[in-house]
Amino acid sequence: MPDASPDPIPAATLVLMRPGPDAPELLMIERGAKMAFAPGALVFPGGRIDPDDYGLGGELQGAAKVAAIRETLEETGIGVALEPSPGEALEVGLRRDLHGGQPFSALLARHGLSLRPTDLVPFARWCPTFREARNFDTHFFLARAPADSRLPTADNGESVHALWTTAAEILARADAGEAHIIFPTRRNLERLARFASYEEAAADAAAHPVETIVPWIEGREGAQWLCIPEGRGYPVTAERMDSVRRG
Repeated sequence: MPDASPDPIPAATLVLMRPGPDAPELLMIERGAKMAFAPGALVFPGGRIDPDDYGLGGELQGAAKVAAIRETLEETGIGVALEPSPGEALEVGLRRDLHGGQPFSALLARHGLSLRPTDLVPFARWCPTFREARNFDTHFFLARAPADSRLPTADNGESVHALWTTAAEILARADAGEAHIIFPTRRNLERLARFASYEEAAADAAAHPVETIVPWIEGREGAQWLCIPEGRGYPVTAERMDSVRRG
């Protein structure tokens, strides 16, 4: 059974997808080496749900979508699910003002922007509960990359590198010791690597209603394994603890 821990931090993350030459490409960032959680790891853009996100989105699911949109803009400079499309100059300004502490709601109102939350498709919800790690209750969403989106750029704070890459490429780099990915990211990349398009990923999300995944440790054949439930859309549901990175 999972270990007892303090209440997890509500958070959201966005799996942004665009067509690639051989497989869909995903937007990912490399976290700064000095970050308290998952330093140096490759992750999807995302972060905590702020009080202002509830003001824009209402209940938890809506606020999580707002947080995913806001954090993606802050960490990569790409504006998602914004109406009208802001363009590069405005994206740069919005990102600067968010980093300066201005509320997202105020910035949207100032520039006549609105959100399209239906652009984000619920994909998963993960809530690890281990004493030795900082715990987040994270809502994962899928979205298509804007057709006019520019190259992502890191914010040189939480993110030190931003890139488009395929799920298979990141998994191969991690297996070769060239990249670090934490347990939830690895499981979601394995799931995403099976899809040839955004449409396939969205269909899989629809086929597996989101239920909170709480990993647990169990003994198997003399070793400790970190496990998740079967039937949630994940092709791999257990990993030996001696190879797991949790944070």
